[in-house]
Formats: sequence, structure tokens, C-alpha cells
Amino acid sequence: MKKKKAGKAVKKPVKKAKKIAVKKPAAKAKKKTAAAKKQPAKKALSIPSGASLEEVGIITHYFPKVYAAVVKLTKGSLSVGDKIVIKGHTSDFKEKVESIQLDHAPIQKAEQGAEIGLKVKSKVREHDVVYKILT
Repeated sequence: MKKKKAGKAVKKPVKKAKKIAVKKPAAKAKKKTAAAKKQPAKKALSIPSGASLEEVGIITHYFPKVYAAVVKLTKGSLSVGDKIVIKGHTSDFKEKVESIQLDHAPIQKAEQGAEIGLKVKSKVREHDVVYKILT
């Protein structure tokens, strides 16, 4: 067998690595004072003096597109025109009852044990409690 001559190795051109620009972090913001760190206190609901709250039901479902809640009336009754407070983990607001529905039909008054649809102005969640403001 014939031996092959060991020739010069062909050098392949080496690609140079691209330099990547490294962004330096922006200058640090000044430290906030203790007064600036404090969160503003939540405003308490303004319920008229001499008025009391009566628990009337619990939210069982919420429909976000139409701002409607399903309320299971556990105690008492609810009528159009009543003022209510809805309290929960993240909700805490009051409003006047504008619309009540039972089986997709508008009604004026709902009694204990009924499961009604209630138009609300803000997002509510399951297990939020509905209170009626008694004057």
C-alpha cells in the first residue's frame, strides 16, 4: 500500500464573534421616605348615622359582561330601590338596587330563599356578602 503524503492542513477562516452591547443599569432612584411608602388608608363606607346593616344574601355567581350577580337570599327580602352594601375579600361598595330578575323576568321584590339576578356596578366574587342598609 502506498502511503499518502501528509500535506499542509487547509485552514478555514475563523469568524469573529460579534460584540454585544451590554446595557448598564439605570441610575438608582432616590430612596422613598417613610411617609411616601405608606399606602393611603381605605375610606370607610359612609352609612348614615342611625342606620344599621342586615345581611340578606350571598353572591353565588358573577357575569362580568353584563355586570350581573346571582344572589342567594338567605335572610330577609330585597326590593327594587333598597340600598345595599356588598362586602367581600376585595369588594366593598354600596349601591341602590336598580334591577332584580327571577328566572329572566324582572320583579319588584324577592323573598328569603329565592336565587335572584341582581344588576351591580362593580365586580363581585362568589361568597361576597350582601347587606341591606336599614334606616
